[in-house]
Formats: sequence, structure tokens, C-alpha cells
Amino acid sequence: MTRLYSKQRFIPFQKTDIITLCQQEGSLQGDDLTHFNAVCERLNSLYHFQFHRNLEALKHSYAPINPDADTHVIFPVSETEKQQRETQLITELKALLNAANFEEITQADLDRALQEESLFKIRLQVDFNDFEQVLFFRRGETTNQETLVKWFGLSKKPITFKNYERVVIYVKYKDQHYFDQQGRKQLFFTPGSTLIKLFQDVPSADLEMLFPNTKVRMKTIDKVMIGVPAAIGGIVMLATKLGTTLLLTGALFAFWFGMRDEPVVLDQQSLLALAAGFGTLGGFLWKQFNNFKNRQIKFMKTLADNLYFKNLDNNTGVFHRLIDAAEEEEGKEVILAYYFLLRNGEAMTEQALDSTIESWFQQHHQTDIDFDVPDAVRKLTELSMVETHNGLIQAKPLLEVKQTLDTIWDDYF
Repeated sequence: MTRLYSKQRFIPFQKTDIITLCQQEGSLQGDDLTHFNAVCERLNSLYHFQFHRNLEALKHSYAPINPDADTHVIFPVSETEKQQRETQLITELKALLNAANFEEITQADLDRALQEESLFKIRLQVDFNDFEQVLFFRRGETTNQETLVKWFGLSKKPITFKNYERVVIYVKYKDQHYFDQQGRKQLFFTPGSTLIKLFQDVPSADLEMLFPNTKVRMKTIDKVMIGVPAAIGGIVMLATKLGTTLLLTGALFAFWFGMRDEPVVLDQQSLLALAAGFGTLGGFLWKQFNNFKNRQIKFMKTLADNLYFKNLDNNTGVFHRLIDAAEEEEGKEVILAYYFLLRNGEAMTEQALDSTIESWFQQHHQTDIDFDVPDAVRKLTELSMVETHNGLIQAKPLLEVKQTLDTIWDDYF
């Protein structure tokens, strides 16, 4: 499989590797290198503490609607407060996903995905009426090339498709009243509940498989592969094994409906022939039904296998992964922006800083990124690590920045 990465905000390197690359460049020596390491260490601690508070806020907002909760409720939540917390949850979750450099999948993207052919050779159907709200987010977009094998290896078709390395889905079911109106009693989910799931390596054409109410449907070719052999087999069976039974049955019906005057004599031999014929017919129909069910089970297993290996986490577990991802991305952006301002030695414009970082990744690491320089500069300014004047950005000295970060950390407590 060939994989080409699209230009994106996400920086596909570990934060520790970014720091090591900056250290190894040789621009910082002696005390400067020591102070730079200290600054990176303090930044890591600050962001870890800040995002831990975000995690606690997310857990608090999600608690009233968490389907996996295993704690007792001491302070009951009113319906009004429950709705307020869920609104807050969506706001906090979107902010966290943005910090982790996820992009929202628009309704147009989703509609397009539903129209594209699945790579898993199955047709999926989603009842969107079950949901009150659906949100999709993705990160790490790649363009992949694979070869689809059809007709038992006789046909091989190379295809190019868009793939998302990480996908987050937020789904809220409608309340019990809706499902009562639909007459649906046996549900595999809790009406009104909210699910949050994280997946990996999802083709854009198969986003619908991530919905919790996805149903497998047979394609036309699958129906033909079952229906045509069944029809041919049925005709052959009727002609070779059920001739006597059909004649005898036809004579009985003709006599009962007055179309035949002569009565049909049902002796032991005739009854045995009827029993054998209908037994053969019943066995044939049962075999065709099993063929249909077995093929459907095979498709369901294909879907289940793919989801099993693509699912990374669920509900509150997703918060922990996203917090870690956001902490990594925020740290990488700040460290990179500050390092390249230091390395330059003079004030730079945002455009020059952006171009320098993106070129560095392209030339030295063969990676295209869309560095979010306005966000990086904003965070550097908030942490008092830079000075800005007339559109120019200047890095403050390392020792001063280290002392400033120490003060911020002390003020937390």
C-alpha cells in the first residue's frame, strides 16, 4: 500500500523527538543549551497541569450522560442542568480537539462519504433518524493506494482513496419518547445517551461504519450470486425430483376446485411420493435461506473485525487520549516557534517564522505541515516568551524565559 500525507496542522513527530532535533542542530551551545532544556521541561509541566484541569472539566460535564459510569450519584442532576452540562461538554470537546489539531468533518464530507463505494466490499445502511446530534472530527489525512481484487482474483483494480489516521465521533441518541412512537421496544442502546468514540485508519468512504446503529446490506452482485444459482437449482430440482409430486398436487387442487371430475386416489405410494417431494422442497428452501444468512453473517464479521482493530477508545477513555494528544501538539508548536526565533537571533514576521519552520520540516524530514503560526505566537505571548512590535516577533532571552515560567508555575499554587 502506498501512502501520501496531505499538508496539515498536525505535526507527525513525538515532542521528545522535536526537542532532540533542536538540540542536535548545534545552534545552541553550553549554557544556552542547558537553559533551553530547562525551558522545555517547564513548558511540559505547565501544559500537563493545564490540560489536567481540562480533563476534570470534561469528566464533570460528561458525568450525567456517561453510559459507562460505575460511580454512585450523590447529588442528583436536574434535566436543565444536564442539558447545560452537555452543551458545555461539546464546547470543551471542540476546544480540546482543536488544540490536538483535529479538523471537523463537515456534513458535505459525510454526505460524500455515504455516496462512495466501501472498500470492505459491503454495503452499509445508517438510520440517521435515531440521532439527535452527530459530530465527526479527523486528524492525519493521507492519500492511499491499494489494489482491489474481485472475481476470485480474475479482476484487479488499483484505487486511490482518502484515509484518516484518527477519527472522533460524538453521537447523541434521541430520547425514549421518539422510539416509543416508532414502536421500537428492544433497543441495544440507552435512549438519550451520548457516545464518544475514537478510531484509527478509517477510509473516508467508510465513515458510516463508525455509527453504532450501522446495518449490513447486501449489494446487488451479492444478491445475484445467491439468487441465480438458487433459481437454476430450483428449476433443475422441479424438473428432476418433483415431477411426480407436482402432478399429484395439481390433480388434487383441480379436483378440490371442481376442475376435475375424477377423484384422486391417495394410496400409500402416493402419500410417500408427496412426503418425499415436499421434504425435498423444504430442504432446498432451507439450504437457500442458510446461504443467505451465512453470507450476511460473513459481511457482519467483516464489519466487526474492522471495527475491532480500528477502535482505540470509548467515552471517558477518549478524553484521556485527546488530552495527551493536545498536550503534545501545544508543546511542539510552542517549542518549535520559540526555538526558531532564538536561532534566527533577530525579530521575524509571522510569515517568515511560518515559512522557516515549514521549510525545515520539508528539507530535513520530507514532511509537509501547515504550521499554525498565529496560534503558536499567541501562546508564546501569553507565556511572556516573546516581545512583539510593529508585526515583528522577538524571542526573549532563555534565562529570562526560564524564570518567567518558574513564576507562572509558582502562581498556580
